[in-house]
Amino acid sequence: ILVLLCASTGSEPPSSPQVVEDGGEEDEEELSGGEEADLRSSSGRGSLLTRRGITLRVLLKDGLVEPGDGVLAIHYLGKNFVGDLLTDGKIRWVETGQIFNSPSAWATHCKRLVNPAKKSGCGWASVRYRGQKLVQYKTTWLHKYQPSADMSLVSEEDDDEDEEEGKAAVQADDKNKNTKPGLHGIISSSPSSSLCLSLLLSSPLPSSHPHLFDVTDVMVSRRTDRERIPVRYCTLGTRDAARDPHTLVELSAFSAINRFQPFNVAVSSNVLLLMDFHCHLTTSEVVGYLGGRWDTNTQLLTVLRAFPCRTRLADRDSASAVEEEICQNLFMRGLSLVGWYHSHPRGPALPSLQDIDSQMDHQLRLQGSNNGFQPCLGIICGPYYHGNQGVASTITPFWVVPPPEQRPNDYGIPVAVEVTYVQDNFLTSDVLNEMMLLVDYYRAAPDLVQFNQYWCPDTTMLDKIKGSLSCHAPKDQAYSQILEHVYSQLGSMH
Repeated sequence: ILVLLCASTGSEPPSSPQVVEDGGEEDEEELSGGEEADLRSSSGRGSLLTRRGITLRVLLKDGLVEPGDGVLAIHYLGKNFVGDLLTDGKIRWVETGQIFNSPSAWATHCKRLVNPAKKSGCGWASVRYRGQKLVQYKTTWLHKYQPSADMSLVSEEDDDEDEEEGKAAVQADDKNKNTKPGLHGIISSSPSSSLCLSLLLSSPLPSSHPHLFDVTDVMVSRRTDRERIPVRYCTLGTRDAARDPHTLVELSAFSAINRFQPFNVAVSSNVLLLMDFHCHLTTSEVVGYLGGRWDTNTQLLTVLRAFPCRTRLADRDSASAVEEEICQNLFMRGLSLVGWYHSHPRGPALPSLQDIDSQMDHQLRLQGSNNGFQPCLGIICGPYYHGNQGVASTITPFWVVPPPEQRPNDYGIPVAVEVTYVQDNFLTSDVLNEMMLLVDYYRAAPDLVQFNQYWCPDTTMLDKIKGSLSCHAPKDQAYSQILEHVYSQLGSMH
């Protein structure tokens, strides 16, 4: 059963980890133990050992490197991958447990997750052992055992494709000193929402029933309600630690960056209704997850359910319990995790620099160990921004395109996602129940919106939320009586 379950998720049971041999165009085929022994016994250290012969096994046998957990790393386009060096010279990727025969195979696999167009990995120049590139250990080996060798043997095909990556690695290492290590993934802060999010798909459940993630850390970020003026992406340039991470960025169109949207999206109106309701209840930022299905044949992502996170900011203990509940809800409904949403209560519904980085992380996590493409949709809801048209919230679906390879220190490019909204016929009991749970949860909250106050001279906050939710109204008008009961509960929360 374990084998069948793991096979459906693209992972492998611990007793038989998946071995990946493909290394792309510059695959460094590893010699078998016998071939390696024959080559070295016939040539001796006085003879030249070809590039193909200098393998991780050679470096291990001669003591230049040692096996260990987490000693290998790849830094690529702002993303970090950690690997274990095994005693037989193979590499185990910490994130998924997959086994790779060579540095090239691992580097190519990881880089394709970030950039599907990537053809090869330049493994020995990209993989670092305890902070130093593996290609430098080849050089050390030759200097020690074959000092007369032509140094071109070291890097016949190991040229560093991206010297920028090397420069970025040191910056990434410094940055990561302040992050919490973890075997299952990087805990990433939800940009403007202050809530930390990590999409960890590590449980051996069927692919349509993914184990959720583990929100284990929550940070409080108090900001004034000052007007944040969005900037254009082209003005950002290289990453700058001094730049405000809450800087909002205008969305680009796929056509503006000479791309086509790689997937289609359909979103249920009930998803919008529940998400919009959640975002209206509090003056603080909220976060939630999106459940649905991904059809690889039609390249259609269907978003069928919203799952609000009912947690207080900085409440770690309740966060894990809430996410476990959401996980079970996904499982029982046969849905997959397909994205996330969060709110900008009083600001434009545009991604911040932190949102961009978080979305990139989530896209990578959701794709996981599968070689096939799977999108992750991000949605931002702006309920109380006075720049909105009328009382309706602005709802912005977005995605992030990796920066160009020649500029790995740039931010990802936030792009607008074209979405088809599917009108539901009725309000489901699931959605109604979730709305009442949210009402109960926020009833005594200090950041509860005062619905008897005025949004504008002739519209109360309660009228405002009613007007916004009417934009997602089911076709069956009987829902209105049900929602009036919900609204009456809001009116009594003061």
